[in-house]
Amino acid sequence: MKLATWNVNSVRARLERLLAWLDRHQPDVLCLQELKCTDDAFPAEPLREAGYHAAVHGQKTYNGVAILARRDPADVRRGFPGDPDEAQARLISAEVAGVRVFSAYVPNGREVGSPSWEYKLEWLAALRAHLADACDANRPLAMCGDLNVAVDDRDVARPDAWADSVLCHEAARRALAGLREVGLIDIFRKHHPEGGIYSWWDYRQLGFPRNDGLRLDHLYATPALADRSTAADVDRDERKGNKPSDHAPVVAVFGD
Repeated sequence: MKLATWNVNSVRARLERLLAWLDRHQPDVLCLQELKCTDDAFPAEPLREAGYHAAVHGQKTYNGVAILARRDPADVRRGFPGDPDEAQARLISAEVAGVRVFSAYVPNGREVGSPSWEYKLEWLAALRAHLADACDANRPLAMCGDLNVAVDDRDVARPDAWADSVLCHEAARRALAGLREVGLIDIFRKHHPEGGIYSWWDYRQLGFPRNDGLRLDHLYATPALADRSTAADVDRDERKGNKPSDHAPVVAVFGD
């Protein structure tokens, strides 16, 4: 199984690129974040023509998550019990080919100490509680998405410059570690323990040409699935070209 996650930063603005990427890479499952559209406005038909069913949890202008899959996703769940703000579409999960798949878009937090920052930490704590109930080491589960936190300094091109930001602050890293502590394994780290590979680059200040990036997009899995992983990578080329998302897709491959 090939499983991928990608913050597309507006699915309608990036539809042509999305369809081309699906054609080139042929993932079995693709988790999307930051759709920036309602369910009704989601481009389900062209994606269906490309061979993908879609489970969507959209929101006008902001947020929005989806799961695209070659097999029709079953038992689709939008949001989660304990969500601090159910009006924000930030989590969707579904059963796909025997795997429970989550697509998550963690709040950015804006500025440390702000109400948005407190909401980010509260949301991550609530997600941890939900995953603690959902995770079973013997059952395959994948939690994917733009988690808006770099795990540690290996995931940051300039650690000193980002140290006190909402993406690298110690409190955010502790909250992210809480997700792994419920029994999830960082699939990308498993295959790239050295770090230095990023999935997001700021549009401003030549972030991408300078490779001033952070790894904010993650693929976590229970041991039942993680043990089957054979590879993981970032499709850095997708950040190039005309009107890219500021995030690149992260892809993992699992054996039978």
